[in-house]
Amino acid sequence: MKPLTIIKIGGYIIDNSEHLHQFLLDFVSLPGDKILVHGGGKIATELGESLGVEAKMVDGRRITDIETLRIVTMVYAGLINKNIVAQLQGKGSNAIGLTGADGNIIKAKKRPVVPVDYGFVGDLDENSVSSAMLDNLLKAGLVPVLCAITHDGDTQLLNTNADTIASAVAVAMSALYETQLVYCFEKKGVLKDVNDDSTVVREIREEEFELLKADGIVAGGMIPKLHNAFEAIKKGVLAVYIGKADELSELDKGVFGTKMVRIVMKKI
Repeated sequence: MKPLTIIKIGGYIIDNSEHLHQFLLDFVSLPGDKILVHGGGKIATELGESLGVEAKMVDGRRITDIETLRIVTMVYAGLINKNIVAQLQGKGSNAIGLTGADGNIIKAKKRPVVPVDYGFVGDLDENSVSSAMLDNLLKAGLVPVLCAITHDGDTQLLNTNADTIASAVAVAMSALYETQLVYCFEKKGVLKDVNDDSTVVREIREEEFELLKADGIVAGGMIPKLHNAFEAIKKGVLAVYIGKADELSELDKGVFGTKMVRIVMKKI
């Protein structure tokens, strides 16, 4: 199977034009087929505030009412997505910007209202991603750029977590490609000391995950990232990395961030 790299970026890159420019240069330089998944950064919140729509959060998750859905669709699928695509085109990469509704690439289910009504938020399952459609785009020489907007197949757009989309796409594509998943953010990886970039944990095996949580080394928003990483590996993804977007050029050298390693059972 051919190699495929799926990379997810968030606000750290999107909100800073210089970071974004350099990241996209490094992204274009990566060998092999690629898919880029992006979130929304601060732009949606700032636009909402300017329009009198206050962001509502529960446990760090955005409540997506109908007004918020309109705003995030405009920002994620419009402004941010097309800006990234235009920059990639300018750097020689034939990118195509997509929501989950385009080509029915990602179909989600509206999140149940119990115990919290998150509004128009979409959850994914093992049948959500059309690997065939993404495969067709890759074979046509295109670089898919996926935003965090999906649909339910019955006219309704939904806001879906970009980390979740990246993981679901990686799992789906692993049946067709040797797939690696890369989460880019502002830190160099999982750090033993969050204030010291030299304390990167280069590899984490699944059995070490619980120990790192117990010691407080893995905490907060890093816990779901690593949980999703190991779930993706269990379902066929070759490798998952978490690291600093500014160092993406190191990925092909094998020294990028923290690598999630699958347990290999030895035969007796």
